[in-house]
Amino acid sequence: MIEINITDNESGQRLNKYLMKYLNSAPSSFIYKMLRKKNIVLNDKKAQGDELLSQGDVIKLYLADDTISKFKTTSKIVNNGATVGNKSFVTDLSRKLNILYENKDIMAVHKDAGVLSQKASKDDYSINEAICDYVANNDKYDHSDTFKPSVCNRLDKNTSGIILAGITLRGSQYLSKALKDRSLDKFYFTIVKGQLKNKITCQAYINKDSDKNLSKVISQEEYDKIKQSKDFDSKSYSRIMTEFIPISSNGDSTLLKIKLITGKSHQIRAHLKYLGYPMAGDIKYGHKAYNIYMKNNYKLSNHLLHAGIVYLDKNTVINDPLPEIFIRICKGEGLDYKGIS
Repeated sequence: MIEINITDNESGQRLNKYLMKYLNSAPSSFIYKMLRKKNIVLNDKKAQGDELLSQGDVIKLYLADDTISKFKTTSKIVNNGATVGNKSFVTDLSRKLNILYENKDIMAVHKDAGVLSQKASKDDYSINEAICDYVANNDKYDHSDTFKPSVCNRLDKNTSGIILAGITLRGSQYLSKALKDRSLDKFYFTIVKGQLKNKITCQAYINKDSDKNLSKVISQEEYDKIKQSKDFDSKSYSRIMTEFIPISSNGDSTLLKIKLITGKSHQIRAHLKYLGYPMAGDIKYGHKAYNIYMKNNYKLSNHLLHAGIVYLDKNTVINDPLPEIFIRICKGEGLDYKGIS
């Protein structure tokens, strides 16, 4: 018999979800069968599986050792020398992971442009794996067999800035809810072609072509016309809202602070193209000649977008300073970047 005492880190999830993580190679049918036969009990009572676990609860598994060994596999820490892009990362990430903020439940880290938020293929090593390795190799964190840290917001590969991760189940649930109900305020920075003089808050609609990985923004009026078509599919369009705040301009370029009110794929980049202010370095949505100018003068080889500020609540602000290439372009173009907040 195995006895499992539920800790604070493991509370707040349903019993069946916990068991599926603990016996991670077992089919759900096996788990429900063991619950029905009282081979798995909660606090010495028969359980259905939908009970919400609390700290101090006790799960007992009246299963043979070889059965538990068969259905419980241990996840492996990523090996030393894993690769992110052209960079080699090691599991000793105390000197690699740039932690901007953390408490006992959540962590905010800096992601460089060119690093994946989450793996796209099995051999990738993303910031998500880096966080998992860092926590797994550090005794100051509570470790659990049924939960591993997870990135809760995603940035495009070539977007730098703040990545939020839950390092406990409670933290992951909190961040997921906050991101879903938009109670977190997120601000980005970029440099665009043209002069934007005044702050604008713009609502529009976005359509994603998944095959081309390309989004298109249309106005309310265009959306209303398309709605009249008999072939209209409302699921293919999403309402978006973005706030654009000019910080500094030289007449040809503008440093922008952007509040992401909704969060859709490529929203900022596609929205800027729609408004006529293409982002520097953006091959998909940008201006060719402007991109060539930025590449020749500043060696900018990808779109320039940085997730720089997150307000967790009114008392907790996470800041990630502008990357060096941002500062270099601002200085070269005479854009005042000092004191942005």
